[in-house]
Amino acid sequence: MSNDFSQNLRLLCSFYRSIAEVCRRMGINRAQFNKYLNGHTQPSQYTLNKICHFFGVEPHEIMMPREQFDQIIRVRSTPSSTKEAVRPYTRDIDILMRESQSRADKYLGFYFEYHYSMTFPDHIIRSLLHIESDGDGYYFQRFERMRYPDREEWYKSHYKGMLFFLSERIFLIGYEALTRNEIAQTILYPTYKSRVSYLSGLKLGASASDRREPVCTKVVLESLGRNISIKNALKLCGVFGPDSDEINLNIRENIRASTSEGPQSFFATPL
Repeated sequence: MSNDFSQNLRLLCSFYRSIAEVCRRMGINRAQFNKYLNGHTQPSQYTLNKICHFFGVEPHEIMMPREQFDQIIRVRSTPSSTKEAVRPYTRDIDILMRESQSRADKYLGFYFEYHYSMTFPDHIIRSLLHIESDGDGYYFQRFERMRYPDREEWYKSHYKGMLFFLSERIFLIGYEALTRNEIAQTILYPTYKSRVSYLSGLKLGASASDRREPVCTKVVLESLGRNISIKNALKLCGVFGPDSDEINLNIRENIRASTSEGPQSFFATPL
């Protein structure tokens, strides 16, 4: 495969705001895609077809000499402007991503997340959170595996979202990817220690009950490092009583909203 392919691929990408956007929309790993752009490796036939389908060109066209391919693309409508209009606030999100760039690298990795349940306020949830980066922005995934007392069913939740580091605060904004019925936000204090151990803040979401109350609760993140056994970590996730010895006493105390008995979360009141 000639060097024309990598040059033609860079031309196609130039019609988009960033390489990261192209990779996200195609579902291709950024690091691997960079190798195609730099001419260091060749995509498989399957990946080549995927790339060509995304950009609206034929496999034989993307292999053409650079000058010939440039002429073909220039007379066609540009890929990004005709297929999809720029949505409101897209550029604003890009600005926030640039503001956050490189500022949250120390927080990459896996965490146990602790907070009082928004559905059963007298129980504590431990879930698994993963913060990652593609070089342009920060993203997170949260996995919840729960079985509440006196219930046989297991509940699973999977949140996906973006992380921003703005004015010395960490913002996580994401949605529930399985049901698509909730957007949740977490705001955390950063740590000024060289090694991240714990992070604390507030979490805002909606109860999974029939009433769907907006709920705010305190949250603590416990760092697990960047290389873990996800399978083993998920086995430790679940729902625990407020005095469970399986959760560190310091964590239990720091997610309580008050020292008194009763709900430890703040519920909105409908008018």
